[in-house]
Amino acid sequence: MKFGPHISTSDTRAPSHSLCRRATLLIAATLAALTAAATMTTVPASAAASQAAPAASTTGCGKAPGLSSGTHTILSGGTNRSYILTLPGNYDRNHPYRLVFAFHWLGGTATDVATGRSGRPYYGLQDLSKDTTIFVAPQGISNGWANSNGRDVAFVDAMLNQFEAGLCVDTTRIFSAGFSYGAAMTYGLACSRATVFRAVAAYSAGLLSGCSGGTLPIAYLASHGISDPTLSYSGGLALADRFVRNNGCTMQTPPAPAKGSGAHTVTDFKNCSAGHPVEWIAFDGRHTELLSYLPGLTWRFFTQF
Repeated sequence: MKFGPHISTSDTRAPSHSLCRRATLLIAATLAALTAAATMTTVPASAAASQAAPAASTTGCGKAPGLSSGTHTILSGGTNRSYILTLPGNYDRNHPYRLVFAFHWLGGTATDVATGRSGRPYYGLQDLSKDTTIFVAPQGISNGWANSNGRDVAFVDAMLNQFEAGLCVDTTRIFSAGFSYGAAMTYGLACSRATVFRAVAAYSAGLLSGCSGGTLPIAYLASHGISDPTLSYSGGLALADRFVRNNGCTMQTPPAPAKGSGAHTVTDFKNCSAGHPVEWIAFDGRHTELLSYLPGLTWRFFTQF
């Protein structure tokens, strides 16, 4: 390696002072670089992740929980509304928890969601959470989510205020999932509360609860049966297209499985803005959320954040 200008050993003249000084500086700089390279370490991915911005905690953190698991009532818009809350069994007052809302279908109840059809509480997400998440199943008026004059969105706002005051919640990880009318309510929240909810999952949705706003991006997952006789497949896809556009994704017609195949296809739209993926799940079936693979796909979608 040459650390400076080459000096011929046959040259009997002494090098100039400036030449010596340049050589000395170059040698010193090279040695410093070699020393730095020898001592440099690579930060593990886990360590790098720990340096990320901390969870956005609420005023309920650090306090004894102001709410317990079970059925609660709250006054919203002059009406007593109810919901079922399920806290982790090992609830830690100092840990900001992920919060998942789960909305029932038309004619369903909060109890149906919290106890689970086919033994899958909260659409199968609670089991997958392994005691790391707060779940809430709100009860709709007349077992539905008409959201007349925004009353059901106001109900959600009231619950959030109560949770954030009485529980330790990570406000950067609030989610919603629902089937049928519950999916319509979840869609309404995606439209009107995109800055509050991190992501939503709409199972067989229709435009039943309105879409106030609907211009901001939000991470959006949806599933729909290609033979749905209740809320059409094309209608569900049109709802998803709103967030394909809002999220800056490349528009496309996602592939669908053949009728009678019993299969499903998953499409992740391309080129979405950072943090705003859109996932479309088309399945060979009718109006149902009882799909063995759907909880896992939803949980993976939610926990990427």
